[in-house]
Amino acid sequence: MGPAVPGYADGAAPAPVLAVRGLRKAYGGREVVAGVDLSLRGGECFGLLGPNGAGKTTTLRLCLGLTEPDAGEITLFGLPLPAQARAARMRVGVVPQIDSLDPDFTVRENLLVFGRYFGLSDAAIAARIPDLLEFANLSGRGEAKIQALSGGMKRRLTLARALVNDPDLIVLDEPTTGLDPQARHVIWDRLRQLTAQGRTLLLTTHFMEEAERLCSRLSVLDQGRVIASGEPRALIARHIEPQVVEVYGDGLDAWADTCARVHSERCERAGETVFCYTRDAAPLVASLHDRPGLRHLHRPANLEDLFLKLTGREMRD
Repeated sequence: MGPAVPGYADGAAPAPVLAVRGLRKAYGGREVVAGVDLSLRGGECFGLLGPNGAGKTTTLRLCLGLTEPDAGEITLFGLPLPAQARAARMRVGVVPQIDSLDPDFTVRENLLVFGRYFGLSDAAIAARIPDLLEFANLSGRGEAKIQALSGGMKRRLTLARALVNDPDLIVLDEPTTGLDPQARHVIWDRLRQLTAQGRTLLLTTHFMEEAERLCSRLSVLDQGRVIASGEPRALIARHIEPQVVEVYGDGLDAWADTCARVHSERCERAGETVFCYTRDAAPLVASLHDRPGLRHLHRPANLEDLFLKLTGREMRD
């Protein structure tokens, strides 16, 4: 399972795997992608984050040549999209948000049939299947029907299926949605293996911990625009105070009106919890010692804090 990843030539920096400039797309008079710029380096995991309706799925479809843009330029492996989308997609594997495994086929047959879409011979696909099953921790399950698999097994099979053509770029749309924590950690381990092999990943997720663990760089998308880009920890340091104290329980309102606003740079309330952002949490924590009805969690700022600050806490449908 050795990928052919674009490399350096004559000492020059490699061309990006995916380059997007000024991308725009509107539906019914509403611009859902409004001037997006992206660039993916070979061998990195790049995250595309955003609330529902931010334009992530449309952006992915544009980047795969599945949707015609209204404006902008897209190159995938140096090929212009959508003009040469079919040739470019031969080097891409896709893990959709919803599993599309064929329930009438066995695990092995799902891999075999999918490989044929890329023009691979049955012999070539059959030679790859043992490694794919081992990668997905499904060795010995080749003849199992899809209905006999757990949710985590189906997700690992969908990931293995995306590798059947030995792709250089793997696009993952919400790869761990609906999985329990154990299954999610298994998927994270497999994705780390892929980047260690030099493959490039483009990941969308609503799990901020997932993005922070896996992504070397990311962009936050909202209302069709990129509102922040960079390395996760650098973005957090740039936009968020380093310490967070979450407080909830009896007497929250009285405490928030006095101590919280005095001892923190910024406070936000979400439901029954007050989030206090500060550079020095000691005075905040000390103010809670004689308030037995209140509970608190003191932690470092994380990617979820960044996401909520940039995109807001209101629900999106």
